[in-house]
Amino acid sequence: MAMTDEELFLASMGDVTPLAQDSKAELQRKKTEPTLAQLAKRQAAEQELEFDANYLSTEYVELLDPYDLLSFKKSGVQEGVFKNLRLGKYQIDATLDLHGKPFLEARKALFDFIVDCHSRSIRVLLLRHGTGLKSKPFPAVLKSYSNKWLQEMPQVLAFHSALSCHGGSGSTYVLLRKSEEKKQENRERHAKR
Repeated sequence: MAMTDEELFLASMGDVTPLAQDSKAELQRKKTEPTLAQLAKRQAAEQELEFDANYLSTEYVELLDPYDLLSFKKSGVQEGVFKNLRLGKYQIDATLDLHGKPFLEARKALFDFIVDCHSRSIRVLLLRHGTGLKSKPFPAVLKSYSNKWLQEMPQVLAFHSALSCHGGSGSTYVLLRKSEEKKQENRERHAKR
């Protein structure tokens, strides 16, 4: 004769004694050191919370043709100054080469370079972003983002694609604002006249 489920349960629980009503089970958690994976996760989370001063956009940008000319001028920049920049008549004080850099590395390098040059009172830069003919999956990605990023930076007054002797449509002349230090020097120099 087969046993019912209830009879099987009672038979298997026959040697079990119930706990007294007033007794409480105490659980103690064993303290262990965090694993390497847990430490790495914590460190990554802490780094993510650190403030990133780089405000340059990583959102979608309208892609340019590799041979498009870049040209931008903020209001207030004199036509003669912009013309001289466009014609490469200013001395280039610093150069940044972004060829072959990954997107995020190029973004950081450009931001740090512009901020550093502005703090050192460097006014005219040459940015080598390349034409991007061979970039994958789309051509001219870095050139397109460089165009957007330069317009987002308050230190940048104007920029224009370079002459062929400086890299043509794969390079850009950049004109930066005067630093506060240089503005003060100009005020003092003109006040003495």
